[in-house]
Parts: sequence; structure tokens; C-alpha cells
Amino acid sequence: MFAANGIIELKTSKSDYTVEDITKNEKKLEFIAVEGAVLVRSLDDVDASAINTNYALEGGFQPLKDALIIEGKDSPYVNILVARPDNKEDESIQKLAKALTTPDVKQFIEEKYEGAVVPAF
Repeated sequence: MFAANGIIELKTSKSDYTVEDITKNEKKLEFIAVEGAVLVRSLDDVDASAINTNYALEGGFQPLKDALIIEGKDSPYVNILVARPDNKEDESIQKLAKALTTPDVKQFIEEKYEGAVVPAF
């Protein structure tokens, strides 16, 4: 997100980055790794924070209104349903997968989260 918005530059051809992958940081920003669940509570101790949408919502933020920058619909970070290889074809797993991707669920997500959470199906 920071690189996509021109704030830093990163090594190319990776899918998972750490602070060691920053190749350009002209603003001399200090990045501190913090467990996602405590990001909202740590805001008083930092100037800014990159907070996962679910934690921002739990912390009372409205991501589309409160965020300085926000990932777009093309973000590679989506929640996915997975199953063990031995039960991925189980009827109950298949029913759950089908239920989670219905138009009703999509509408619920869009209305409940007002665009802060984007259905990826």
C-alpha cells in the first residue's frame, strides 16, 4: 500500500514484504512491526498506522472516511475459504462455499461495511 502510493519503494517480484525489503524511504519513515490486533490501541504511540480493515472497524473507525490512503478493489489481500485436502469435497464445506458467495451475501457485505470491505467474488 505504501509503495503503491509512492511513499516508499520496495524490492520487486515478491508477494510478501518486510521492512528489510524497503529500498527507498526518502521521508525517513520508521516502520515498526506490531501485531494487527493491537494496532488501534497503539495509535497514541505513533504518528500513523496501517490498520487492517477488520481491526479499524472494531476500533470504531470508518475506513472510507478516516483513512488517509486505502487499498483498492485490486488488492491481493482477500479472505479465502480453505479446507483440508481430505474434506474439501465434503458436502457441508461445499454448501458453505456456495452460501458465502451468493448475491445476498455480497449485498450484505456491501451494505454492512459501506464499501470498507469489498466482496472478492
